[in-house]
Amino acid sequence: MSRAKEFDRDAALALLMEEIWEHGYEACSVNSMSEKLGITRSSFYNAFGSKEKLFAEVLDIYRQSKPGKKFFEINESRSVLNSITESMFEICRYQEHDMACRGCLAASSIQNIVKKNGALEIILKDFFNQNIEYFEKLIRLAINRGEIEDCDTRIKALSLQTMLIGLSEMSKIFRQKGELWSICKHSLKALDLYGDIERG
Repeated sequence: MSRAKEFDRDAALALLMEEIWEHGYEACSVNSMSEKLGITRSSFYNAFGSKEKLFAEVLDIYRQSKPGKKFFEINESRSVLNSITESMFEICRYQEHDMACRGCLAASSIQNIVKKNGALEIILKDFFNQNIEYFEKLIRLAINRGEIEDCDTRIKALSLQTMLIGLSEMSKIFRQKGELWSICKHSLKALDLYGDIERG
């Protein structure tokens, strides 16, 4: 008798993240996701607990691997403004080359979750609050280094996060090369967060 194929949970999570990212949380039912994995509904619940728990886990994986994570890293030898600018350029380039036009998983989930699922709304808000807190830290560092004048770091961080959400959604519509970066460059200059960038 042949052994049943072992369930690879990590591979399943990666596949379901792509499904939710491309089609949206609401469109991905337990039935459709179970079928995609070739498992039963009861196996799905045994593996992930619930659709809500699955999304929370997927969002955490996305947080660790999202395109922007590695870019917003600052060290002593790099200008904060240059780092922010280069990071935004790379995010624009990533979204421009994403043929599935997915944008950001978290940003795309706002409409599906906020005011519709209280438990997941809290998790989604925490995702963005962590981003905003990190942006505040970067902006305070830029002030301390004399790269920008003293300002309301909270408002500037919120503005940067809002710009990222907007870019995510715009990337689904405006696909012409360089268009997203032109929008982003203009916005960074308006926020006084634009720095030099070697890539142009």
